[in-house]
Amino acid sequence: MKKIFLPILLISLAFNLSAQVQKTEANKLGGRSADHFMIQVASNFWSGTADSVKDYISGFNRSANFYLMYDKQFKTNPKLSLGIGLGIGTTNMYFKKMEARLTSSSATLPFIRTDTGNNFKKFKITNAFVEIPIELRFMSKPDEPNKSIKGAIGAKVGTLINAHTRAKNLQNAGGTRINSNTFKENSKAYFNNTRIALTARVGYGNYSIFGAYAFTNVFKDGVTTPIKAFQIGLSISGL
Repeated sequence: MKKIFLPILLISLAFNLSAQVQKTEANKLGGRSADHFMIQVASNFWSGTADSVKDYISGFNRSANFYLMYDKQFKTNPKLSLGIGLGIGTTNMYFKKMEARLTSSSATLPFIRTDTGNNFKKFKITNAFVEIPIELRFMSKPDEPNKSIKGAIGAKVGTLINAHTRAKNLQNAGGTRINSNTFKENSKAYFNNTRIALTARVGYGNYSIFGAYAFTNVFKDGVTTPIKAFQIGLSISGL
């Protein structure tokens, strides 16, 4: 509970601070608000996964990111601005007839095939990070954000606050349900606690397509083959 309370407190403090300066900054930016939320809906991918695991990963691994961003316009060029924020980034990886044992005492993370016996219809690995994103932004019409072509490049750094698996709907090899119970394992032991990613997005108005590529490994050295994560998805934001 303490691990969740700290990021929520930090986000709340950031929001309150941003709210205090919003009116002043709006005047400086020609009516454009300086603070805003950015919501991202993503599809997740792993690169470098061993074939014995890759073949069991689902094709659509969805998750979401939530950030409170603060925007500072460049005085010398109103089409450019710098955005910095704080928020939560998540990654979900779904598996078909395979389980990962996060609480194992093995030096390497066990990925167990379950395609010849009882298996869970739904199984996923979830990671959640507190992240600080920073972006260099371009806006074709600074005075009309909702009618503007927009682009941004940047990076984000995050620290892992939660890692768990979630398994649901146990069934036999033939697909007949045995029960609908949900089972969870929580452990960060196998995961890299730091994530650093390069980001980019381009769009029009409040909507844009974004991508994020983490050049830090998902797992600690020696736990699995070196695996890197990337996301592609839709971003909704005022800037």
